[in-house]
Amino acid sequence: MPVKYSETFARLATGELHDVVKAFAANPAFRAAEWEELTTEDNPYRRPVRPDDLAWLDYSKQMPVAKALKLSALLGHRMLRNVYDTELLFLPPSGGVDGPAATDAATFYSEENRVLGALAAPVLEQHLFGLLESERKPLAGYSQDQVVADIEAYHERRREESGKAFVAALSTQDRRASATFTLLQLSAYLPASRMAIGRAALGEYDAEHPGARITLLDDYRTWAGLHDEYRSLMEGAGLRTTTGAYWQLYLGTSLARGNHLHWLSRNREKYPEFLGALLHHGIDQAVTAGRFADVFEDGLGVRSSLFDHLGRDSGHLRELTDRWVAPLSRLYGPEAVGRFHNGFVDAAWLAQLWDEDLALQLAWADDIPAHQKKAEAIHRYIEDNNITVDLDTFVESNEETSTTHVHNEHRLVMIEKGEMHFWNNVTHKIDLHEGDKVLIPVSRLHGSTVLSGECTYHQPIIPEEMYQRF
Repeated sequence: MPVKYSETFARLATGELHDVVKAFAANPAFRAAEWEELTTEDNPYRRPVRPDDLAWLDYSKQMPVAKALKLSALLGHRMLRNVYDTELLFLPPSGGVDGPAATDAATFYSEENRVLGALAAPVLEQHLFGLLESERKPLAGYSQDQVVADIEAYHERRREESGKAFVAALSTQDRRASATFTLLQLSAYLPASRMAIGRAALGEYDAEHPGARITLLDDYRTWAGLHDEYRSLMEGAGLRTTTGAYWQLYLGTSLARGNHLHWLSRNREKYPEFLGALLHHGIDQAVTAGRFADVFEDGLGVRSSLFDHLGRDSGHLRELTDRWVAPLSRLYGPEAVGRFHNGFVDAAWLAQLWDEDLALQLAWADDIPAHQKKAEAIHRYIEDNNITVDLDTFVESNEETSTTHVHNEHRLVMIEKGEMHFWNNVTHKIDLHEGDKVLIPVSRLHGSTVLSGECTYHQPIIPEEMYQRF
């Protein structure tokens, strides 16, 4: 049973931090998706989280690096984005005052939800971002010159690299599907990152850090002025700009990139780290703008002027870094240079994780027929060799829907009886009938909807050694 809101404060006082997260996730706006809610283009408040899974996940502990692409990361970043977004204004595109969007808005912006979000945020942030410290590669020293040199070397390296995700998108058979999914990921973090920058601009600090506030305000104002270009790009792919419209198809790593900037901008004690992450954001945006443009032109036939603006270099890195870091050292002490660098390298780590995650997702989604053949071969191997593997069995009724998710291990989906739609993109759905099988590798995003009166299906868990064999 979901934890009742009235029990939350008592549980928090006794140290049951995970129960605070469960209480936040119990908001009706975050309930599991229904069959007609695969997309929510008219409802920016409907954010399915799969709250039932919180019965066996634990957000009171730091997530290990090995789970950075697994279920607790995906659901954690969904919940954390919901916390951050309750502090921002979103309006339904229809402008209606009644209907599902109005009902979900009432609970999304309720005082109860904001209080629970405030309690859940530090629990989720520690779970999701605590691992970053262990992934940092220390410099020989943290003088300003050493930090700038490291950032310049990173910039040059990124200029030369194509990026695994962009290579994958341009190598798939169904380029439109790949370009569409890539655009969905951009929509999951680009607007969110700009809102985080706008949030960070608020305050009175120009006397202590000259020009910083204007720089942040100008960045957000520039983004606001690009709305028509952004909308044109989305509409060119048959998509809408409603926040969260394609919520179920955002990778956890895409949400993480926006959440990271929100986390740093919202927690004001992390100002040096925020500026470091913001510098990475500018570099990443400049080096990937042309690559995004190529993918969308190739797959969607749209060459957006948005990337002409996003691809502009923000200026000489050394000048920019000196302008930001020198005042930080005066304000926070010499350790501020290291903190600035930490924010930069953490953002770089998350960007690399995103690149790898998206590349794997695109390759798998583009080759479902091959993974159906692999599923048949693996099942035959298990049967022929009388191998016992762990197995989950589900019996679901008509229109029962599985909110998109990832598995923490490799699995087969085997339909014993009935029919379902299996999906991993807005572009199409995959029909699965009695006897059909498909292999779902660990951490690949997918969902399903039952089409028949009842559907019985099995999910054998495939050990890593067996998966590698095939």
